Amino acid sequence: MQKAPDLIICEHCDTVYQRRHLARGEVAQCVNCGAVLERHQWLGLDAQYALIVAAAIVFVIANVSPIVTLGFSGMVADTTLWGAVIAMWNDGAQIVAALTALTLFFFPLVQIALFGWVLAYGRRGWRAPGFGLAMSTLVHIKPWSMIEVFMLGVLVAVVKAHTYFDVVPGIGVWAFGFLTVLITVFASHDPRNLWDVTREVRR
Repeated sequence: MQKAPDLIICEHCDTVYQRRHLARGEVAQCVNCGAVLERHQWLGLDAQYALIVAAAIVFVIANVSPIVTLGFSGMVADTTLWGAVIAMWNDGAQIVAALTALTLFFFPLVQIALFGWVLAYGRRGWRAPGFGLAMSTLVHIKPWSMIEVFMLGVLVAVVKAHTYFDVVPGIGVWAFGFLTVLITVFASHDPRNLWDVTREVRR
């Protein structure tokens, strides 16, 4: 199959365009349907790999550290994300517990692991084994990673609970906040660029 790296095709309406160099902050959009064709990549692959490694470390800290500590009449209690999930499960809210575990743990974990996998090879210009499946999976699970929504919920809950309890945000919530920033920065990059800067390695 002949490749045409100077051309770019809209995934939504199949219109073909001549690819051009994008300046910092520029986004190429389809004039027919308005879909995003390409974004300027302001971080190199090494920087993206460092970012995803940092996200993995922060993700571990966020999941093993207490999210919040509540104090009332001399009694103090704290919990981690998994402590909250187990408590919801035991209280009969199994659906909410399952959705929380999926959207705040499993999907972000798979997202970080797959990005780390393809970037580890991509830094050398290679496509990782299972590259196509990994890229397709990343596209499908991205909307289900909802750490940003969780952070908003925690902030609202802390403000409301402060009326009745002594509330101290734990290391976990700060780690989730930092993870939100890292994911937001990473999400500003178009992972489809990996198709252009990597090549198959025949073994």
